[in-house]
Amino acid sequence: MQNALTMPPVAASENQPLQSRVDGPAVLALKARDNATNWKYLAIVWGIIGATTGAALYVESLILASGASLWWMVPVVVLAAIVTGGSQHQLGGVIHEGTHFTLFENKRLNELASDWLGAFAIYTSTYQYRVHHLAHHQFVNDPERDPDISQLKDSDHWLDFPVAHIDVLKKLAKQLYLPNLVRFTLVRARYSAVGHDDNPYVDKSETRSKLPVYAGIYFAVAIPFIVSTLLKGTSAATAWTVLIASYLAVIGYFARLPESQFPQTRLLPVISHRATAIGRMTFLFLLYAAFTAYDSAAAGTGVAWAFDHYGLFWAMPLFTTFPLYMMMRQWVQHGNADRGRYTNTRVFLTGPLFRYCVLPWGMDYHLPHHMMASVPHYNLKALHELLLADPKYKAEGLVVEGVIGHHHHDGKQRPNILDVIGPDFAPKQRSAAHVDNNTLEYAEVRGAAAIAREAALSASGRPSS
Repeated sequence: MQNALTMPPVAASENQPLQSRVDGPAVLALKARDNATNWKYLAIVWGIIGATTGAALYVESLILASGASLWWMVPVVVLAAIVTGGSQHQLGGVIHEGTHFTLFENKRLNELASDWLGAFAIYTSTYQYRVHHLAHHQFVNDPERDPDISQLKDSDHWLDFPVAHIDVLKKLAKQLYLPNLVRFTLVRARYSAVGHDDNPYVDKSETRSKLPVYAGIYFAVAIPFIVSTLLKGTSAATAWTVLIASYLAVIGYFARLPESQFPQTRLLPVISHRATAIGRMTFLFLLYAAFTAYDSAAAGTGVAWAFDHYGLFWAMPLFTTFPLYMMMRQWVQHGNADRGRYTNTRVFLTGPLFRYCVLPWGMDYHLPHHMMASVPHYNLKALHELLLADPKYKAEGLVVEGVIGHHHHDGKQRPNILDVIGPDFAPKQRSAAHVDNNTLEYAEVRGAAAIAREAALSASGRPSS
């Protein structure tokens, strides 16, 4: 096992250690992690999820009790989707912290909490996201190696930056078309679940079986449809039989499958792939079993209340507002930026609703995050203020304020979000390509030499060998 990459410096002037320019001990203090702080943030997110769902169900009960038309539920469902999609993006923020090992200091606690309280609920795993996201960090804005770029292009959601204001609005309106959002979600799921061959952490010499992925998809996606249909049309016993038999079959398959047959990459898992797969199926089994238990009383009546409401208040935002927020975040964070250390992303000062839905868990302070990904989200604002002592950071780092309108600071007008992806802020001169090898600081890898070769090629702007 290795977790250190030996690399020649990339653009030495930009890769001088920041501790030599700012207060080193203060930076190190901001990197400190613990096993307590993020429980508060987790409780807030899940509290909002519970309150949103509970409020929507309460309004529905009032409408039903009054005998009014269920069409009155349309604005309720839309409002719930706006908030719940943001909450699902917040769970993405949980996984993001887990991916960088900054959710909790203890690695196993970090992985388990990130999976069980974040990833599993939105049908992914921390490890799968880590393979995707750490490659994005190390090779940020590299058109060949950054999975965020290739994923957006594969789903036809990439913008040809720079983009004028009106074109952004047109593109955003186009993405509200449901098939476009579904396509984005499916491509994103494919990238997370099975990776893609251009990911620098994938060993192309290995043959990776996709059967474990398909087994998981069967249980995660097909089973709720099958069980809810059985509950509506036949008996509860049949639905229970299919649910339990499918669960036992899938975890039995995972239990017997050699670890080497799970999708492998150059990033070593904190918890075995087998244990994670079984845990993920168990999470979904418990969820689907709870719905089945609730709906069993009405079996055969054509109604599966719990499953139907799960589809309406959770699955529907998962395919609509959640991907829309992800897409918006990816556009504004890195769109129209180059590969420079100080210029590959920005800092965003926005209102609380936009921050909750689009820039969760410190993603508004995205430039300091990319400077030092090992700093927990709740310390990123302090890191930004500390890094302002670095003349290059202060001069080149861009602070964006608001979505529309303009704000002034120290006598200067700051760009808004629409401005920053437009022609006026297109890079005039490309900075030297920055490859962030420190992003693997807490990760354990195999084949470090192969990753280092990719890093050298990326730094020089050359394609993969």
